[in-house]
Amino acid sequence: MQPTFTTIQEARRWASLFLQKHDREPQAAQLLLEGFLGWSFSKILAYEDEPMSEDVKESFIKAVRAHGETGEPVQHLLGSASFFGRTFKVTPDVLIPRPETEELVLGVMDWAREEKIETPSIVDLGTGSGIIAITASLEIPGSHVTAVDISSEALVVAEGNARQHGADIQFRQGDFLTPVMDETFDILISNPPYISEEEKALMDDTVLDFDPSLALFAEEKGLAAYKSILHQAAHLEQKPLLIAFEIGWRQGEQVSSLIERLLPGFRAEVRQDINGRDRMVFASRRKTV
Repeated sequence: MQPTFTTIQEARRWASLFLQKHDREPQAAQLLLEGFLGWSFSKILAYEDEPMSEDVKESFIKAVRAHGETGEPVQHLLGSASFFGRTFKVTPDVLIPRPETEELVLGVMDWAREEKIETPSIVDLGTGSGIIAITASLEIPGSHVTAVDISSEALVVAEGNARQHGADIQFRQGDFLTPVMDETFDILISNPPYISEEEKALMDDTVLDFDPSLALFAEEKGLAAYKSILHQAAHLEQKPLLIAFEIGWRQGEQVSSLIERLLPGFRAEVRQDINGRDRMVFASRRKTV
C-alpha cells in the first residue's frame, strides 16, 4: 500500500517511522530526502510545507523501502557519498567512504605540512572510489599522486571521480605495490581490507551485504593485507618517508609491530579516531640527505 503523504514534511515523517519500524536509523530518511530533492537540510526546513512532486515521491518511497527492508545503503540508493566536503560517485564495486578515513587523510596532510616536503609523491593502495587519492591531490599543494587497485571496476569509478573533481592522478591496476615497485614515493597511504572472517557475525547487514568483500575482509585475522604491503615495501629500493594505514580498532599494536619488524628504521605511532578508538597507524623514517 502506497503512503498518502503530500508535503515534504509528511514525507520525512512517514519515512522516519517506516525506518524505525524496520530497526533502521531514522536519520536516513533525512539523507534520502536531501538526496532526491537535491536540497540542503536548511532548505528542506524552509520549504517543508511544500508538496512533493510525484516523480520525486515515487523514487523516494522506493528508496526508503529498499533501505528499510534490505539494508541497502543510502549511498548506493543515491549513487553518491560525501567525503571531505566533496561528493563522490559510489557503486557496489567500491567501499562506501567512512568519516574515520577523513582523519587518516588529515594526518597525512599535517605531516606533509610539518615536514615541509615540497611536491610530495604519494601512493594510495587499494584506492576504491579514489577518495583518499583525490582528496590528497587537491588538498596537499604540489603533490603527485598515484592510485592503485586490483579491481578494474573500482578503478573505473575512481577515474570518473578524479575527472569530476579535476584531480590529476595516475591510476595503476594491480596487487598493492606490485605495479609501482620501480617508482619512488614519499608517502604510502592505505585503507586496506582489515576485517577478519570471524567478525562477520558482528557486522551490520548494510555493510556485510552491500560493500565489496574484496575491500572488507582479510585473512590472518585481518592482517594479511598489511603483511603483503609491508613485505612489498621491504623490497623497494627507496622506502617512503611516511606510511599511513587505517586499521581495525584492535589492530594497533599488531600493525605497529609488523611495520617496525619488517621495515627497520621506521617508528610507528597508533592514533585514535574521534570516537576514541585506535584507528590509524603512522610510521615515519628520517629523511636522508
